[in-house]
Amino acid sequence: MEKIELVQVAPENPDLALLISQLDRYLFELYPPEEVYLVDFEDPYVNDIYFIVAYLDSRPVGCGAIKKLDEDHVELKRFFVEPEFRGRGIARMIVQRLEEEAAHQGYQGIKLETGDQQTEAIGFYKKNGYGGIERFGEYADCPSSLCFEKKI
Repeated sequence: MEKIELVQVAPENPDLALLISQLDRYLFELYPPEEVYLVDFEDPYVNDIYFIVAYLDSRPVGCGAIKKLDEDHVELKRFFVEPEFRGRGIARMIVQRLEEEAAHQGYQGIKLETGDQQTEAIGFYKKNGYGGIERFGEYADCPSSLCFEKKI
């Protein structure tokens, strides 16, 4: 029986860095650099971001984060599961934990941005209760950005 554990980690966690580097490589294959939105780990506010890593039998296989957008919303960030570990419910576990944390922190909703080339992600978000919204914030003028929101 596989054991999946979700662990809150600090921004400088090496397992988190490894997973985010895989995510970034994947995104840079799909989109031009100006359409890839990274987290600035040099920014002091990075410590305000709630990061988790999913471990499968002690191996880091997925990650995700929430970051405050405004008084009522957080943004889902750096959400990724290694391709060979998809389809096992790990992504759903990560999103559920982040939704629970956002609600615990008093937020009413989660917004997110994904790219139009990420059809698996789009399907996942819709299946998990996220509805399409207008592009927001830094994504407002990005032609490949699709934005979603879920009330929690």
